[in-house]
Amino acid sequence: MQSVNFRNCLHLYGREVILTLLLVVFLCTCGRAQFVGGKNYNFQDFQAKPFYFGLTLGFNSSRYTPFRSEEFLFSDTIVSVKSLSGPGFNLNMIANLKIGKYFDFRFLPGFSFAERRLNYEQQNRGRSDLQESVQSVFVELPFHFRYKSAPYHDKRLFLIAGVKYSFDVASESRTRQSDNLVRISPHDFHVEYGAGMQFFFDYFIFSPEFKVSQGIGNTLLFNPNLPQSTVLDKVLSRTFTISFHIEG
Repeated sequence: MQSVNFRNCLHLYGREVILTLLLVVFLCTCGRAQFVGGKNYNFQDFQAKPFYFGLTLGFNSSRYTPFRSEEFLFSDTIVSVKSLSGPGFNLNMIANLKIGKYFDFRFLPGFSFAERRLNYEQQNRGRSDLQESVQSVFVELPFHFRYKSAPYHDKRLFLIAGVKYSFDVASESRTRQSDNLVRISPHDFHVEYGAGMQFFFDYFIFSPEFKVSQGIGNTLLFNPNLPQSTVLDKVLSRTFTISFHIEG
């Protein structure tokens, strides 16, 4: 299996990204026109449903949080380790179950494309800095609880919190490429939290959302024969995502 080239993915899906942004602008414009009069109560139709489904498209920025090991103090080649953020996008399905008037339980299985980079600064033998790019394709299983405010003129705010398990299906391809790369576990667990806003239209709900995903497990697969690995004690992941949900 060939490695995933994330920049090519962005090139291929660039048109879809632009169309999505135009759709968001259109929906926001329509929503503003709809709510000016304050006479619409579309939320009542959705309030009566015990559950509903939808789709979401998101854009993320991912990075690692590296923690240095004791070996780093004795390294004569690597003087610093930094993490650089990389872009990505998400595509998920939504299953939403109402729990009372103000709470929802949500399951959002889907895929996430992400890129993260580790930058090693080296000082001797005239070598330049070494940068390792980790391009991943995750299968994600997030479970969220959502608290919603009382609706006002067919819009309302909400908060989310939950957990997520992700599996990187591109990790095996990276492993076969080279033994000189820092290996990252394909399994990862996250806690997630965020906020957003619902806009109720006649036939669907449009919800922009901001979310933070913080990894809680060490993803570093230690390699005692690789200096880039021995200077690290653990590596945690962190992702910021802006999502656009359409539900109905």
